[in-house]
Amino acid sequence: MLNFSLVGKFLPYMVKAAVVTIQLSLVSIIVGLVFGLVIALMRISKIKILSYIAKFYIWIIRGTPMLVQLFLVYFGLPQIGIELSPFISSVIALGMNAAAYIAEIYRGGILSVPSGQMEAAESLGMRYPAIMKKIILPQTLRVSVPSLGNQAVSMLKDSSLASLVTVSELMMVSQRFAATNYAFIEFYLVAAGFYLVMTTIFTFILHKIEQRLSISER
Repeated sequence: MLNFSLVGKFLPYMVKAAVVTIQLSLVSIIVGLVFGLVIALMRISKIKILSYIAKFYIWIIRGTPMLVQLFLVYFGLPQIGIELSPFISSVIALGMNAAAYIAEIYRGGILSVPSGQMEAAESLGMRYPAIMKKIILPQTLRVSVPSLGNQAVSMLKDSSLASLVTVSELMMVSQRFAATNYAFIEFYLVAAGFYLVMTTIFTFILHKIEQRLSISER
């Protein structure tokens, strides 16, 4: 028999852990968005060495499991004298992983902007940084929002991997309570419910942002 009343007294701890999950996800998303933009600009750069570095980075990150990347950051860096907290290690691993995928999203958005706009801006004497900032990137962000939203939701779910490096997020706390109370179905179902609520909220917010951007475009 399932006994969900057992979960009730642990709910405050699970809510607190869910807040840690949201914090971890949001910071990682910001890291991914910023670093992903840098990688995307390197990827499309006319400077070949920068383009090659970006391509190599994307190839490495997309071709290896995120769990391996997380373990390399958390367990590997201390071997060379760099010790980071579990939370920071998770942010770096999640953010750098997402950056590879976000870079390709940005690149697709940049390439979707008609090349004539770049040529027209150059003919008016605008420099490359100003063209990207005022003309190309605003349009890129507008068309990239749906894909970036999907990536953000994926990162929220992938944040559960941080439990393996002792971050007290939702999955780790759920595992601990499930094991000590021998109520695996109950705690894991409640944890799934938390994730479902959080991803639904993320999706709703992103949908509103997408609607706002589509209205401003008109």
